[in-house]
Amino acid sequence: MCLAIPAYIEQLIADNRAIVNISGIRKEISLELVDHVVPGDYVVVHVGFALQKLDPIEAQHTLAMFAEIAVLNNDDATQ
Repeated sequence: MCLAIPAYIEQLIADNRAIVNISGIRKEISLELVDHVVPGDYVVVHVGFALQKLDPIEAQHTLAMFAEIAVLNNDDATQ
């Protein structure tokens, strides 16, 4: 099973790479597999590569679900 995570493009850098923000963590990724990405876009990231652009509303929905899962996991750990 693989997990692809929505990431917010903060900055484009050299060699078709970008700095993204994934839930507060900044990371450098490759943009080799996607076209026409600009700062402010969301992309789906897996193992350091942007796989596709993501609709901003869908990205926020997915991130909210991840946050809800984290809260539920924390609740289970305290019981």
